[in-house]
Amino acid sequence: MGPTKATPEDAPDEARQGSWPAGRMRAARITGVGRTELAEVPVPGPAPGTALVRTRRAGICGTDLEILHGTSAFVRDGRITFPHVFGHEWYGDVVAYADEPPPGAPRVGDSVVGRTMVPCGRCPACHAQRAQMCEQLSETGLYGLDGGAADYVRMPVHALTPLPAGFPEPAGALVEPAVSVVEAYTRARLAFDDRIAVVGTGTMGLLAVQFAAHHAARVDAVGIDEAGLELARRCGAAAVHHADAAPEGAYSLIVEASGAASAFTGALRLAERGARIAMVGVAQQPVTFHPGELSLQGLDILGIQHGVAHYDRTVALFRRGILDAAPLVGHTLPAEAVGEAFALLEEGRSGPPKILLDFTAERD
Repeated sequence: MGPTKATPEDAPDEARQGSWPAGRMRAARITGVGRTELAEVPVPGPAPGTALVRTRRAGICGTDLEILHGTSAFVRDGRITFPHVFGHEWYGDVVAYADEPPPGAPRVGDSVVGRTMVPCGRCPACHAQRAQMCEQLSETGLYGLDGGAADYVRMPVHALTPLPAGFPEPAGALVEPAVSVVEAYTRARLAFDDRIAVVGTGTMGLLAVQFAAHHAARVDAVGIDEAGLELARRCGAAAVHHADAAPEGAYSLIVEASGAASAFTGALRLAERGARIAMVGVAQQPVTFHPGELSLQGLDILGIQHGVAHYDRTVALFRRGILDAAPLVGHTLPAEAVGEAFALLEEGRSGPPKILLDFTAERD
């Protein structure tokens, strides 16, 4: 990506704020169940406290696929209506500020990653530093804020995290899923002697393997996709196991990242007494288990909603090479291929899981 250019603090206001473009832009949208398009829409105008970011790449994931299928809870409860500009995994370059940027804000031309959860900062939950529980929460590309799958994104300034010069190009789009992995290990109190099982070999599962390979005594990967299991081994897993053959009662910490309902009961089987189970995946189907097992085995079950507090830490993990996006990116397609990108995601995978839309391909 290359180094960004600093703007002196005493530069004219226009140099610090940038010139906010007008006119029209491309935006990838879900227009209804099973339908997508790349539309021409107005560039969002300035609003107090916001910046305009020029998107470089945006990732798509299972949450976006649920929106396309109409099965997302956000669609069912009316928070998402069509047409919908998706994209909660994205990064780009600051183009302009609506007003004087606050001290410490990224400079015009700097690269940034946008946060998904955008809390109000005023409610009791925010004051208690529980931003995920904000009473007026918005989520970029989900509800309240248009997503990053567009030429430009308007974002609250406080919801942007700077990317350092030389940050690896594909990694910006994986910071967002990675923050939930950091949250999982933080809340589960990861220790150097933990024996970890990561269930699921999608993007978050592989990131969880990479992290644990550097910080725990051992990490194994558990899944059903042979290509995914092999990739998990390359990401640092000491062993890989099919979900039906993983050793029972062998792990002190289990990260469930598959999103399959059956993986919860599978995680219970993997757990030793006193283990912690961090639920990163979001299953939508019910399961049957004996609640008393949680008490008798002394298990801690942790629901991991998001890692909104960990963006800076996660950027540093990619910068240091603890996390590596390169082996996880399977396809990078131009923005015009949005339909093809969703088709690839729906087909499943036989290799790296992440699919990116490139908004620089026809623009530069």
